[in-house]
Amino acid sequence: MGCAHQLRRIDWAGPCVLALAALLLTLPCLAAEQAPEYGVKAAFLLNFTKFADWPPAAFADGQAPMQICLLGKDPFGRVLDDLVQGEIVRGHQLTVRRITQPPPPQTCQVLFIDPAMKELRKIVEGLPQGVLTISEGDGFLHNGGMIALVIDNRRVRFDIDVAAVEKAGVKLSSQVLSVARSVTK
Repeated sequence: MGCAHQLRRIDWAGPCVLALAALLLTLPCLAAEQAPEYGVKAAFLLNFTKFADWPPAAFADGQAPMQICLLGKDPFGRVLDDLVQGEIVRGHQLTVRRITQPPPPQTCQVLFIDPAMKELRKIVEGLPQGVLTISEGDGFLHNGGMIALVIDNRRVRFDIDVAAVEKAGVKLSSQVLSVARSVTK
């Protein structure tokens, strides 16, 4: 069984199970990688797509791919590409796209933003409806972001700002909310 396939099978049953499973399944796959935490973070990005609903206007049409876009420096390398290869979520082929400018409407449904980007708040506030924003660090939610990936006690966890998610027209499953480290409303 390939590493990407193993990462896809992570269950959202509970925070300990999720973090431990992702870490245990990712570490052998990423032995050559400099930062194994990005294998875990890539698994989180994939799983967020499976536990979120986007408004129809987030896609150009019913056949459009669901795109995970990486704005700025890409910390994932091939790990994220390998993980999403062949994945179909809610009838949309999942793809990864690297971008240098904020995306136009209907091009990115998930946007991972490099936390070193300048004017982070301005970027987030200027995004079109239907974009789920994700970045790293405790400060991301204070800049209008939706999901912040954080390291807590040597584990990858995440915080969610529900109001920001709802403002974008995206709905997250209660299963995701229940395993978050913190949920701001």
